[in-house]
Amino acid sequence: MPELPDIAAYISALEQRIVGQPLLKARLASAFLLRTAKPPLTDAEGHLVHELRRIGKRIAIGLEGDLWLVIHLMIAGRLHWRPPGAKLQGRNSLAAFDFPNGSVVLTEAGTKRRASLHVLGGEENLKSIDPGGIDVLSSDVNSFRAALTAENRTLKRALTDPRIVSGIGNAYSDEILHAAQLSPIMLTRKLQPQEWERLHAATHNTLELWISRLQAEARTNFPEKVTAFRKGMAVHGRYEEPCPRCGERILRIRYADNETNYCAHCQTGGRVLADRSLSRLLGTDWPRTLDELEALKRH
Repeated sequence: MPELPDIAAYISALEQRIVGQPLLKARLASAFLLRTAKPPLTDAEGHLVHELRRIGKRIAIGLEGDLWLVIHLMIAGRLHWRPPGAKLQGRNSLAAFDFPNGSVVLTEAGTKRRASLHVLGGEENLKSIDPGGIDVLSSDVNSFRAALTAENRTLKRALTDPRIVSGIGNAYSDEILHAAQLSPIMLTRKLQPQEWERLHAATHNTLELWISRLQAEARTNFPEKVTAFRKGMAVHGRYEEPCPRCGERILRIRYADNETNYCAHCQTGGRVLADRSLSRLLGTDWPRTLDELEALKRH
């Protein structure tokens, strides 16, 4: 699932191409993609794009008339930059947004249709789809700690819960916890002050590193190969490969749709977490599917 650094890269690439350009036409190949009825999608046509925003893991395209097109790519959705009027070919092509200089094409791999498009009018309606998580990059250690300890959750769940933290998912939470040398199943209310300092710094540094890398790539080429498994990651997607810090092999926890990669030597004092006693904790603290996690909203 595209996370904060990936969304930032998409936004950088799109800003270069569509800000100040009129949306000529919005074409849907899948009616299920559009989750709102009013205002109609056709109301956005003919209006200039004036800004782009990130809302959690969503991309919000702001147009004249206070209209917003909000795209949530979910797990398998991706954006592509194509020549003007590009045809929607194959069952994975769900929509196209045509501009004078090119078309933004939305695709989704697989058979499950999780990606969504909302057409919203006004700032208040735009705010209504925000799950409410804090922006880590603008938070200090105290506000960060307050958000993560509002409920006593495992660190993995707290970092990936969109009501608590904005934009972090499975991949970058693994990288953050490895950088902080903390166990994914440590409970937030058990952390000591120095561990909070470490976690806060690791979150900032990890996100800033990958945002910088991916935005630099996006300045040259549109991000066509967005993936959760990137060269240079320390633990995520590197099961049984050596830890770049200590050389021990990377382990994993698997539960329903979730997988967590970690280094036992660096993060858990050598304890292997994939034991039977863990299943109860996973069952009570983690949603069974990524869809359930993404559907959470702050009340």
